[in-house]
Amino acid sequence: MDLYIHYTFLPADDPEASLAFYRDVLDFDVRNDVGYGDMRWITVGPPAQPQTSIVLHPPAADPGITDDERRTIAELMAKGSYASIVLAASDVDAAFEKVQAGGAEVVQEPMDQPYGTRDCAFRDPAGNMVRINQLA
Repeated sequence: MDLYIHYTFLPADDPEASLAFYRDVLDFDVRNDVGYGDMRWITVGPPAQPQTSIVLHPPAADPGITDDERRTIAELMAKGSYASIVLAASDVDAAFEKVQAGGAEVVQEPMDQPYGTRDCAFRDPAGNMVRINQLA
């Protein structure tokens, strides 16, 4: 079986701030930007991986979600514990410097983990955890 990660979804409660982070700080390409009413779905991805994309979507846009569930999602996003993504870089220290210079909230500076990975962590404008691992 030949499977690829094609799309993954991250909530974005401020589309412009999220777009600026993923496009201008992480240098991702903008692949699509679709609006519906006051909502936007913005598709971004790394230039060297055109088959892999992240869709920045309005949180709780599903019509089946209750108002209580929407409040819970908003609370979890505010705490930074709702969604996450793990990226990888050939030089995690250089990536850290660039993302930090871009103003992202630092969660963890680059460090060697006891399980063998060197990584760092940030929060994107929506509070999503963005970890960057060192490629082996």
